[in-house]
Amino acid sequence: MPDKRILLIDDDPGVTEMLKLNLEQIGKYSVCAENDPRQALAAAREFRPDLILLDVMMPGMDGGDVASRLATDSQIREIPIIFLTALISQEEAPSGGLLNRQHRMLPKATPIDELIEQIEGTLADVAGGRV
Repeated sequence: MPDKRILLIDDDPGVTEMLKLNLEQIGKYSVCAENDPRQALAAAREFRPDLILLDVMMPGMDGGDVASRLATDSQIREIPIIFLTALISQEEAPSGGLLNRQHRMLPKATPIDELIEQIEGTLADVAGGRV
């Protein structure tokens, strides 16, 4: 049975389907996909994820807006976020993807094994009290 819950928020159903399939195949994650950024807060409240993978560029509400809304809710504001974006390349990504203590930013083109490393590193930081 999967031991960690990941909420995936991206307006592109193709992206969410592919990532959900890849992450669930590992057997360590239960993944909930949300394609409407306006429903992200409700999805996070209901699913109670350990981590959120969040697209940056979405119509109607971008990833920064979604993260701001999540941060206002006392029940879910501590959930770490990994932003995924097509706006940067691997070379342009912040060192280790780290933006601040709680959030990372990675290119959407990040290979799945590297994305899993970032997920595991973030979850380990949370478990170790480093976030």
